[in-house]
Amino acid sequence: MHSFGYRVNTLLTFAITLLGFMCGIASFSDNFNNPTPFAQVQVSNINWFQKQPSGNDEVSLKLNISADLQSLFTWNTKQIFVFVAAEYETPKNGFNQISLWDRIIPSKENAKFSIHISNKYRFIDQGSNLRGREFNLTMHWHVMPKTGKTNAGKLVMSGYQLPKEYR
Repeated sequence: MHSFGYRVNTLLTFAITLLGFMCGIASFSDNFNNPTPFAQVQVSNINWFQKQPSGNDEVSLKLNISADLQSLFTWNTKQIFVFVAAEYETPKNGFNQISLWDRIIPSKENAKFSIHISNKYRFIDQGSNLRGREFNLTMHWHVMPKTGKTNAGKLVMSGYQLPKEYR
């Protein structure tokens, strides 16, 4: 009556439909999570601030980064990509964003941390635009789920200013 191929096709179709439905439910359930992440980024020291031979400004900062991102984890979270960026405006470019540090957080246990480091990536501006410049330090995160869409958020810490003279 029904061949083996028809039965396998029916079984696979049912299994894929069920899996798709479960993925949809998992993705939808993330809408009910109201995370309350905490982050604090401070500049503890400016290691050096110089003009490169090419004419670009370069800064090395010592950062204190504390964060509790555990509330971002749900049963559908695979990992979180987090990074700290310096954001500022110049006359030539309205919005500048330079990544200073990043990390992949694979589990809820690793989502609470406090570190003291120098910027991982170079803080360079094209030209001599950084002297006396005000900037914000912003912690961005991207929550990567097991299924569904990636969610992003950020916390902005303002009120930082670079020296008016090179060191």
